[in-house]
Amino acid sequence: MGVFDRVEKKLENVVGGVFARAFKGDVQPVEITARLQRELDSEARLLSRDRKLVPNEFTIGLSSHDFARLTPYSKTLNAEIAPQLLNYAADKGYIFNGPVSIDYRMEESLPIGRFTITSAAVAGVDGAAAPASAYPSGPTAPGAEPPAPVRQRTTGLVVEVNGVRHPLTAPGLTIGRGTDADLRINDPGVSRLHARINVIESGSGTSLNIEDLGSTNGITVDGARTRQAPLNNGSRIDIGNTTMLITSPVSDV
Repeated sequence: MGVFDRVEKKLENVVGGVFARAFKGDVQPVEITARLQRELDSEARLLSRDRKLVPNEFTIGLSSHDFARLTPYSKTLNAEIAPQLLNYAADKGYIFNGPVSIDYRMEESLPIGRFTITSAAVAGVDGAAAPASAYPSGPTAPGAEPPAPVRQRTTGLVVEVNGVRHPLTAPGLTIGRGTDADLRINDPGVSRLHARINVIESGSGTSLNIEDLGSTNGITVDGARTRQAPLNNGSRIDIGNTTMLITSPVSDV
């Protein structure tokens, strides 16, 4: 019996209970799992002879009818589906960037019993995110004490990775997959110590640049492959399968 056959068998047992009553004639959990398995196969990207990177974040679009029926059980359903995807991936030599997550959204245009799947390979990131008090968030409410000043001098810029912002302060930070990196990215395409963002302070101001630390896959800044490049507000950095953005949180307020 193949891995996916075992997946179907296990899910049939789940569907035989509460799911069979909830989804009779509608989208079935086994159908979702089958499509997720095909999504892994179709989106697998070769990393090495024996390893392929596959998506780890999935969004399932459902009709309004199916969405209303399925979402009350989504937590239990995901608890059954995710381990089966992990087992399938292990058998096929697939690698996830981070934890598997499955979300559901309503798509009014879909008929009952039909669904869509979109996916992405999103790396898990470890590192100190910028504290909320590090940047201004508008006027202080009347009668409220002003926030304490931030002791650490910042550049006013952050590096944003997968929606998480990390402050850029002198002398900078290192980026990599290993434990020695200041900003750890769980991405197989990232070297253990991949790159460094330098924050250089001088009498004329503060400047940023990025340098490759001898990585295997290199770095790309604003679409150009490079070993070293200056960084500014809006600069886009690609390393491995991860995109980072230099941005100013002040401008977002």
